[in-house]
Amino acid sequence: MNTLVIVLIAAVCLFGAYALYGRWLANKWGIDPTAKTPAVVHEDGRDYVPTDGWTVFAHQFSSIAGAGPVTGAIQAAAFGWLPVLLWVLLGGIFFGAVTDFGALYASVKNDGKSMGMLIEKYIGKTGRKLFLLFCWLFCGIVIAAFADMVAGTFNAYGTDGALVEAAQTNGAAGMVSIMFMVFAVVFGLLQNKFHFTGWKENVISIVFIVLSFVVGANAPVILGKAAWSYITFVYIFFAAVLPMWLLKQPRDHMTTFMFVAMIVGAVLGLIVNHPVMNLPVFTGFNNAKLGTMFPILFVTVACGAVSGFHSLVSSGTSSKTVSNEKDMLKVGYGAMVLESLLAVIALCVAGAAAAADGTPADGTPFQIFSRGVASFFVGFGLDQHFASVFMTMCVSALALTSLDAVARIGRMSFQELFSVDDMEHAEGWRKLLCNVYFSTIITLVFGFILTKIGYANIWPLFGSANQLLSALVLATLCVFLKVTGRNNKMIFPPLIIMLCVTFTALVQRLIAMVKAISTAASVTIPAGETTWGAVFIANGLQLILAVLLIVLGLNIVVHSFKAYQKAEQNSEVKA
Repeated sequence: MNTLVIVLIAAVCLFGAYALYGRWLANKWGIDPTAKTPAVVHEDGRDYVPTDGWTVFAHQFSSIAGAGPVTGAIQAAAFGWLPVLLWVLLGGIFFGAVTDFGALYASVKNDGKSMGMLIEKYIGKTGRKLFLLFCWLFCGIVIAAFADMVAGTFNAYGTDGALVEAAQTNGAAGMVSIMFMVFAVVFGLLQNKFHFTGWKENVISIVFIVLSFVVGANAPVILGKAAWSYITFVYIFFAAVLPMWLLKQPRDHMTTFMFVAMIVGAVLGLIVNHPVMNLPVFTGFNNAKLGTMFPILFVTVACGAVSGFHSLVSSGTSSKTVSNEKDMLKVGYGAMVLESLLAVIALCVAGAAAAADGTPADGTPFQIFSRGVASFFVGFGLDQHFASVFMTMCVSALALTSLDAVARIGRMSFQELFSVDDMEHAEGWRKLLCNVYFSTIITLVFGFILTKIGYANIWPLFGSANQLLSALVLATLCVFLKVTGRNNKMIFPPLIIMLCVTFTALVQRLIAMVKAISTAASVTIPAGETTWGAVFIANGLQLILAVLLIVLGLNIVVHSFKAYQKAEQNSEVKA
């Protein structure tokens, strides 16, 4: 099948859903453009910052459009491109966008409360503590997976210690990323002083993007994976503690232009070249490498269809910057459907890169996507080196924009886990744990330890935890909508399906880890070998995390079910 046809079908479905289903949800739940949002009421210059709607959209899209839509869609194509396409469209429209919009809506209507605080209000304090612990563990997993991706993307050395073929490209892209961070701070300071909007803001953003690429192309930084890992963690530390307007928002604004250029380039490449989808339509319900289609397809394609992480962004940062309720539809629902389109484009690029006999292209999903879109740019007359640097920067930015968001959310989850109403008179140890810098360091140290597992090993656990998180958010939204007298019937189908998917996937993962450890235990380890250490790092830590996630998830589901039964219809006046 022609890839252009697939993209066009997806675009019509997704944007049609935004115009029809998204607006229907907004009307059912109720949007009040005259109401004062939490950003306006609680403006503090750090977390609560009234912001233009399109800037908030840029932040939301940049934060959620991480590695997931590219990695998940291409990996899951092992089952065939049609199952992936169907799940992205159905999941994005009826699962993901509803969850993201619902989380943003509930938070804005509740004074900008994070999802953990919403759970305390609607589920109870125990549910809140369990959820915050779950969130913190999940944030550590995300930090580990994405930081490992970024460090690997910029790495200039092979396992033998020699420079790889793409060393100059990787080093240039790494330097571009560093300059993005520097110029983002400059951009934020300018915005804070002069309050640029519209075309002026866009021009400044584009100028800083161009300058970043000029510096990066002429001064590549050739470093190994370990060094880039340290640089990544230093960046996300500052992203987690600095005010939103100083680093996170301006960098998201700049990054969005790159994402748009990447998506437009990919679409134009598909239009001009209209390559054939070489990947098979359907390969069967079982895959030797991935396992069974249910539940693996639904946890592998996470961010492109539904993602619990998105709700943390919606309620943790975006809800505190929305200046008018009318912007919630495009921020909550719109950003998700655009991410679903990105997943479809990634699938088509991978399909075009595959051999005529259906054999997938070599390399990681990032590499396949990057090479594919770069070849389109070269076909349009761009320099090969520039095209490669641009796409390497784009795919790394996909992960970095999620990293800086999740680092901030992880820090906030840790603080909320130990906070009390009267922090002024709280114990000294509690004040220490709730300190911005201390909580950030603890969160990042945990994530850094998990990087030793490696991206490939931790991704399946990330997918399962991510989807379970979405189910827990949906359960909370059910209670919120019930007590405020709003329609909640659209929440039940995705809630039930995601609970079945995630717990099945986690149990399967747990069994796989136990088998791996048992197999290693039965093998005689030669003297001087560190096989057992490797086995524990790769499987033991995952086993512990899987058990914790299952226990925490079950407890939260039970508490949510009890809270829903006790909740009275219309007991809370519509906000």
